[in-house]
Amino acid sequence: MSVLVLASLSSCVTNKKLEYLQYHGTRNDSLISVTPSDYTILPYDNLFIRVITPDPKFSEMFNTMPSTSGGITMTEQSADLLSYTVDKDGGIQLPYAGRFIVKGKTLETVKNELETALKAYIADAVVMVKLVNNYVSLIGEVQVPGRYPIYKERMNIFQALAMAGDLKEFSDRQRIRLIRQTSKGNIVKEFNITDRSIMTLESFYVMPNDVIYAIPLKGKFFQLNAFPYSVILTSITTFILVWTVIK
Repeated sequence: MSVLVLASLSSCVTNKKLEYLQYHGTRNDSLISVTPSDYTILPYDNLFIRVITPDPKFSEMFNTMPSTSGGITMTEQSADLLSYTVDKDGGIQLPYAGRFIVKGKTLETVKNELETALKAYIADAVVMVKLVNNYVSLIGEVQVPGRYPIYKERMNIFQALAMAGDLKEFSDRQRIRLIRQTSKGNIVKEFNITDRSIMTLESFYVMPNDVIYAIPLKGKFFQLNAFPYSVILTSITTFILVWTVIK
């Protein structure tokens, strides 16, 4: 019986550990929202680029992808969607238009620069630039680990977790780890989603290629739903019945 009591106490997860966005100050505290920085392109990103012009011949000329193996990548989204892979030096090679350095630039900046460069060929060209590898990965103590598309700009951590079915009961909500790729290398941040002040941090918003790791609570190995209570209780009940009959 003492084993059951110990297991119950050890595996209990309080509401304080499970509740999101708690008040750690006064309820009148105002939160200053943070506008996250725009994503900047990194080497080995895949860019979907299309040039739209009134003349189909010009559109076809610029939208014909180069035949080199390093210039085209078949994406996971569609067999028909082809993209330019940013090389290790941060550049891409467009047909006829030449080489462009895109590393460290936003998608909007690349779009504007390409439109300016293409004016030499046609004045009213419109360029579309999209990031193909626009995913966030959720691993660890989430209901459905995996890689999920970022379907909107300014997606926050809770919207990302919702795609994975939320955190599991024995996830440590006070220690969520974020792994982010930057131009200076990978960085790791750790934050507490039970504190509502997380909404004031830039890491509240996910970026393409982010990895969110949900750390398990200490002592998870002794968790409530993994303990064989039914077997033990059945054994105890059987023992009491047999003992009563024998007595």
